[in-house]
Amino acid sequence: MPRKLILDVDTGTDDAVAIMLAALHPALDLLAVTTVNGNVEIGYCTDNSLRTLDFIGRSDIPVYEGCPKPILRADFPVPRAVKKDGGMHVNTLPVPEPTSRKADKNAVEFLIETFRAATEEIALVPVGPLTNIAAAITADPNFARNVPELVIMGGAHYTGNVTPSAEFNIWADPEAAAIVFEAPFARRVLVPLDATFQALVSGADCGALEALGTNAGIAASRFISQRIKGYDSTQPMKTLGSAPVHDAVCVAYLAEPDIIETRHIHVAVETAGIHTVGRTVFDVNKRGDNEANTHVAFGANGPRFIALLKEIFGGAAA
Repeated sequence: MPRKLILDVDTGTDDAVAIMLAALHPALDLLAVTTVNGNVEIGYCTDNSLRTLDFIGRSDIPVYEGCPKPILRADFPVPRAVKKDGGMHVNTLPVPEPTSRKADKNAVEFLIETFRAATEEIALVPVGPLTNIAAAITADPNFARNVPELVIMGGAHYTGNVTPSAEFNIWADPEAAAIVFEAPFARRVLVPLDATFQALVSGADCGALEALGTNAGIAASRFISQRIKGYDSTQPMKTLGSAPVHDAVCVAYLAEPDIIETRHIHVAVETAGIHTVGRTVFDVNKRGDNEANTHVAFGANGPRFIALLKEIFGGAAA
């Protein structure tokens, strides 16, 4: 039986690839997409999610719009206007306008009601800022206990990507992230930059995706090519001619758990400090007194991840 999941996204190029992989993989059942302020403003996140689903023929999957700003702050720690990503995330993805429309219900309300009523296991996969998830926890004290597995894309141990110490999803709403990492989820998996940078997709891979001739392959090629341009302009020594597709690695893990390698450690989030706000603190050497609370991916099988994208996006339904 396919594994059920809900994706919480800030779509974005890598979110769009994650949506397509979740919507098209035969071992997964994408029940819904919820959107949150992040890579682009919330309205664009919702529009991009609808565009992506429509383009691959999955407009049957509902999209619920969520929080338009961080849970406590008026804006990101540094306003969006000065955020630099080399043009990696454009407001509107390069696929046709959607004909479908967002659902009437708010994303946080939908999440609370869905997990409260669930009779089967549903994985919750937030791959943007954690605002919607923290809002659900705050509104419903039982929410975390109702979620059997939470799979987060975010954080970094070795290097940040929006500051020297912080990854964007956690940095964008650090107070929300702190709430989520302190909540009593039965199983919490974190896929940080340390893992996703081990699954780089190259320009040649984009060409192979384009050559599949499917809408999903064509869209993935466009989205990832945009990411490669962004990475080439911001950190060419690290990723020249290639780019990570962070969010899709989380979806790949749900389909094939062996695609990442994890360690069970304690993770906390720094919510203050000029240089450290948004930092994920990984107790890899057990120097603190807190018990392990998160299965953190420190490795990823890049070749298998790329092969998986080609297999799924090459399918007749893609």
